[in-house]
Amino acid sequence: MNDRSQNHHPSRRDFFARTSDGLLGAALAQLLCDDFFGSTSALAEEANSSDSSAQPERAFDLKPKPTHHPARATSVIQLFMNGGPSQMDLFDPKPLLNQMDGRPYPGNVEEIGNQDTGNIGVMMGGQYEFAQHGDSGMWMADVLPHTAQMADELCLINSMWTDHPNHDNALYKIHSGRLFMGYPTLGAWSVYGLGTENQNLPAYVVLNDPLGPPKNGTRNWTSGFLPPLYQGTRFRPTGSPILNLKPQYEQPTSVTASARGLLNRLDEIHRQDRAYYPELDARIESYSLAARMQLTAGEALDLSRESQLTHSMYGVGEKWTDSFARRCLLARRLVERGVRFVQIFLEEQPWDSHADLAANHRGACRRTDKPVAGLLRDLRQRGLLDSTLVIWGGEFGRTPTTQKSANGFSGRDHNMQAFTSWMAGGGIKGGTTYGATDDFGHSVVENPVSVHDFHATILHLLGLHHQKLFFTRSGLEERLTGFEPPRVVTDILA
Repeated sequence: MNDRSQNHHPSRRDFFARTSDGLLGAALAQLLCDDFFGSTSALAEEANSSDSSAQPERAFDLKPKPTHHPARATSVIQLFMNGGPSQMDLFDPKPLLNQMDGRPYPGNVEEIGNQDTGNIGVMMGGQYEFAQHGDSGMWMADVLPHTAQMADELCLINSMWTDHPNHDNALYKIHSGRLFMGYPTLGAWSVYGLGTENQNLPAYVVLNDPLGPPKNGTRNWTSGFLPPLYQGTRFRPTGSPILNLKPQYEQPTSVTASARGLLNRLDEIHRQDRAYYPELDARIESYSLAARMQLTAGEALDLSRESQLTHSMYGVGEKWTDSFARRCLLARRLVERGVRFVQIFLEEQPWDSHADLAANHRGACRRTDKPVAGLLRDLRQRGLLDSTLVIWGGEFGRTPTTQKSANGFSGRDHNMQAFTSWMAGGGIKGGTTYGATDDFGHSVVENPVSVHDFHATILHLLGLHHQKLFFTRSGLEERLTGFEPPRVVTDILA
């Protein structure tokens, strides 16, 4: 035997080439070989470059990571209301605006700031009746009767603001902290920093609407320049949430275990000769997760295991609520099993009420109100609300004036200067209304909360410091919250 053969390490190519029955499939063999041998990783080159010293050495996997400080929340469910819900119609009543209904805007219409002044109509009062709810006396519109019952669990932030009045850019901002595409989202940063408690399910799950994807599609849950392991895993909205979850053929458990054990050893041999290849680590972890999901994901995704009482609480099986209810219930089952971050989206942008706002928002509330309240109530009953941060909101708000449309002047335009989001559970002070807007609900006048402040607060609740959570590329420390230090909104913390 020559020296070359004595020193030769078996590779995945050797393994599959010498296995006559093509164990685990020739297609998988080709895929793995292409991934590991067929290209050069820009991420790996960067890790070996001279300016990479600032990037702390770490494994790019989904194993649980230590927090920077004690966490109040261990998981997040984000109920994203794409399109821009109207703050003055749902959460922020404005008596003076109501009195001025139908009158011209009293100031300079250019203050509205995000449309052709010729399309600006008159002042439009709130479209629904308001009442106070809970011991906190929180104001809420009558189109949210179920959420109103949970008022003492909520913290309304009426003083949110953002940087852009267009959907695309505002969506990039609220999800990734930047106005442009290509940056990691809040969910990706969260699992990059923390990993996940359940190694048999994705750390970051996205639950889409059967009616279609949201505006901006997959860019709402991208990992950007982080390893792809940290991007959101989209579960299908109809049929089986995950395709190919069951093996194509049955084989003895001992055979499966032996095959996976051998592949793991080959992975380690391959990895030893290729240090500082984070993308390689991420890809190996992705394949390992896919294999593990075949063993446990089916049980987690089976809503038939829930009682009829639970289904009724969410609105499962009811005409208007069934779709959103199923996704809210699935979100609870996922965080209950250790998934770190779950996002629920509606199709396109159903809250974008440029026309017929009264009917538009009533319809959106009818679809979501009961499931959202059911989720909060279910989490509380199961002792999960203290450790689960629930977030509700869109990318911006609406103007106090009407906007010209094909249906006349019956809706509101985009407003980046003020909007409302709410949080519940996970270290949040329930029954709190934070911040204030002017008499028309148009601009923030008290305790402004920027998108970066919002993100910094969420990370803080998860046990992460926004300045310590970074990723180095090209010598630059990239952060979710950008370069100007934001503030953690401590007034809303329990």
